[in-house]
Amino acid sequence: MEYSSPFWLPSGHLQTIYPAKCIAKPAVRYRRERWDAPDGDFVDIDFVDGQRGQPMVVLFHGLEGSSDSHYARSLMAAVAARGWSGAVPHFRGCSGEANRAPRFYHSGDAAEVDWIVRKLHARHCGKFYAVGVSLGGNALLRWLGESQHQADFIDAACSVSAPLDLAQGGASLSRGFNMVYTRMFLQTLKPKCIAKLEHFPGLFDLDALHAARDLYAFDNVVTAPLHGYRDTNDYWDRASAKHVLTDITVPTLVLNAKNDPFLPGRHLPQRAASNVVLEYPDHGGHVGFAVGRLPGKLDWLPRRLLHFLDSASDQPGKPQDGQLKHG
Repeated sequence: MEYSSPFWLPSGHLQTIYPAKCIAKPAVRYRRERWDAPDGDFVDIDFVDGQRGQPMVVLFHGLEGSSDSHYARSLMAAVAARGWSGAVPHFRGCSGEANRAPRFYHSGDAAEVDWIVRKLHARHCGKFYAVGVSLGGNALLRWLGESQHQADFIDAACSVSAPLDLAQGGASLSRGFNMVYTRMFLQTLKPKCIAKLEHFPGLFDLDALHAARDLYAFDNVVTAPLHGYRDTNDYWDRASAKHVLTDITVPTLVLNAKNDPFLPGRHLPQRAASNVVLEYPDHGGHVGFAVGRLPGKLDWLPRRLLHFLDSASDQPGKPQDGQLKHG
């Protein structure tokens, strides 16, 4: 199932922006649950209810994403069409309501992933799969690598467009046209932080927050200190999934386009554990992968992910797709 980009989407930027903004998202009927978190906060999870005994797919969204993101709706629609169950947990503050604790979420949030997947798995009686997209993909990979065999209750996993090397991804997003994406993220992140200060005065430096013009500065003011990191450099290094790819024991697909503006192909890791498939197509953009004639469709990515989950769980530890795929 190799990916081939439409001729009318000739660049990584178009392959990123057009699918996210211009292709109609499939309708999905969600049912929301609110869980009380161990730290007194809450997490909102949107469910697709499938047939009992059928597999469940849990999807961790990207930076400032949600269950309404184009990739979430397209995957959950495909899951529902199979009669499977789905779940989209929202990272803190991403469900449409501000969270209560003096924290947000971050790329290395393995503890959050651990709590959510274990609670979901305890309620489910069929095969259990995990998917992470962008930031959520990096967090999922961190959890898989840190947990090793303790994560083996997951039958198979997929990561899509994860910023596997956060320092190189951050540098890429801090220059040229990529500043469009940075400004988009900061437009929603900064108001959340300002609102957080009303409840927790002095949590971080408001003037420094206002002055932040890129993710490096933002992470230095907010993300790193709020989540136990010394500074941005410490956060970007310790939270990067590239360090744990050789430690993953669950059959896992790592799918990253080489023309992803968020992490150029030259920075993609080339080594991973034997049951991790590194799939690096030349095209696809950042969580794009549109196909077909204008106006295009979003169905290639769900089909690719579900195909991998099917084949990997049929042969545990031996993904059929091979070890490293390019092109």
